[in-house]
Amino acid sequence: MEQISTLLVMVAALIIPIMMARFKVASVPTAVAEIVTGIILGKSALNIVSPNYELNLLSTLGVIILMFLSGMEINFDLFKKTPGKKRDSKSPVVMASMAFALVIITAFILGAVVKMVGLFSDIFLATILFSTVALGVVIATLKEKEILQKPMGQTILLTAVLGEVIPMLSLTVYASINSGNVGRLWLIILLFLAAILLLRRFKQPFVWFNKISKSTTQLDIRLAFFLIFILVAIAETVGAENILGAFLAGMVMKLLEPSEATEDRLTSIGYGFLIPFFFIMTGVKLDIKSLFANHQALALIPVLVVCFILAKLPTMLIYRRRYTSRNSFAGSFLVVTTITLVLPSLQVARNLHAITSAQSDAFTLAAIIVCIIAPIVFNSTYKLGKADLIKQRVVFVGTNTFTVPVSQQLWKNWYDVRMVTDVEENYKTYNSEVKNLAYLPEINADTLAEKGYFDCDILVIGFRNDKRNARLAAAAKERGVTRVIASQNSPRLDPVICDGLRQKGVELFNAFNVQTSVLRSLIESPSIMTMLSNTDAGLFEATVLNQRYSGRELHTLPFINQITISRIMRNHQPIAPHGDTVIEYGDHILFTGDRQAADEVRSRLRRPN
Repeated sequence: MEQISTLLVMVAALIIPIMMARFKVASVPTAVAEIVTGIILGKSALNIVSPNYELNLLSTLGVIILMFLSGMEINFDLFKKTPGKKRDSKSPVVMASMAFALVIITAFILGAVVKMVGLFSDIFLATILFSTVALGVVIATLKEKEILQKPMGQTILLTAVLGEVIPMLSLTVYASINSGNVGRLWLIILLFLAAILLLRRFKQPFVWFNKISKSTTQLDIRLAFFLIFILVAIAETVGAENILGAFLAGMVMKLLEPSEATEDRLTSIGYGFLIPFFFIMTGVKLDIKSLFANHQALALIPVLVVCFILAKLPTMLIYRRRYTSRNSFAGSFLVVTTITLVLPSLQVARNLHAITSAQSDAFTLAAIIVCIIAPIVFNSTYKLGKADLIKQRVVFVGTNTFTVPVSQQLWKNWYDVRMVTDVEENYKTYNSEVKNLAYLPEINADTLAEKGYFDCDILVIGFRNDKRNARLAAAAKERGVTRVIASQNSPRLDPVICDGLRQKGVELFNAFNVQTSVLRSLIESPSIMTMLSNTDAGLFEATVLNQRYSGRELHTLPFINQITISRIMRNHQPIAPHGDTVIEYGDHILFTGDRQAADEVRSRLRRPN
């Protein structure tokens, strides 16, 4: 019977995503579908699956991997402060911090209200549960909406990060107090010191690991599981919860800057194997029959649903400072989702006998209900705005007959383009042709920083003076600009200067080399003039981040007849494409085609899932 239960859970884990895809159920998170399936298979309905040692072990490993992957989802770049610039009060970091502070206050008030009416007596635990946010569900929803990297998406994401980190730390304190280990609470510091030590110890070797790793060794994956088990072991030794150790392991792994392929393999192991066991077994262990027999616990469910929603709605007050009322409401409703940390928290509370089984089931069902409602409300309410449509923020320093036409083309294709010049005559000439063109009497690193021109995704420096371009490019990288493109006009580039710039991460553009290459191409392939003279056609690049197209042969791609693939870059090595070439996750595909087809192809290939 035990083997049959394990087999049924594995079959359910396979069938659930297939059925959701077949019936196009996109609004309900997979985790919720797995819990509902567990309810059907467990003692609440069919009673054909019962917990056993194997399932409990796999379920425990599932929640550990879930928290590890949640730690890896944190984008630490969002917390970095640009040197020499004050943090904007409307930045995603500041707004998310203020929004979650309101969540904590509201959650505490609701916990006190629930205790006052006699439905649940533990205010501290209620505050933790009401303030949690399902980071994984939020990320998946933002990815599907394709706004994860946009200002609104980053604000919601950071709110969700705080909604997972702070309640988790609070849960550790709660567990220590209720288990009588208050005197050992300071030992948790050792857990964080161990995480810092592991990060420092493996920062440099990890780069070497990637070079010597083979398909039969997978050193990056072995390191990930080493981090998980050592930090989980330390957490349990010092009296903390194992989920805190797993979460810290995920943060350490993220700071080691793993490749996209490594993250993909870890995600595959987690969501493809272990995590479904945790969610399905959560549903199996629910006893809805007993819950319905307990009228007090049954009355708790609608109250908890309302509390889960009310605790997060005040975030709308903060979001409205920068975004529309409609999108602010949608964003506040998305952070209502709460399932991933609620379940481990309830498990900890049950182990401490701080909550009854009926109350735990009521919290779980309430979390399931809001996890179904919240993404549906968000998807039906959120409306893409101009900030969501803008692809990247580009700043051109220097106006001339080369940079101006490029900026005009980018502006038409939803890039946020700004230009600045220190030549008054050029400003008068191009001001009517270029939007957001500004004049500065003097352009240097300080004036650019003061006026906010370093606050961009791509900085293009296009003066005719190569040394000046090099100085500004180096200063821009020092101030944290992600991409800096510097023009170098001399036919004979100084190798010392060029090497120094490349080491800083500056991308160089040499007009002489480009002109030479174009002339040679015109001689060898005259038809290239058609493509060059047509501003709607060109050479494009897309990175394969969509698992749907990973592992497929080129000739099977649905859009292959709209483009011509010229090269595939894999691990910095070029691959000549053929019809039977299999593309892999992380491949950089270079192709030609008209702009409309290119936008569609890039959107499909780049959409993470």
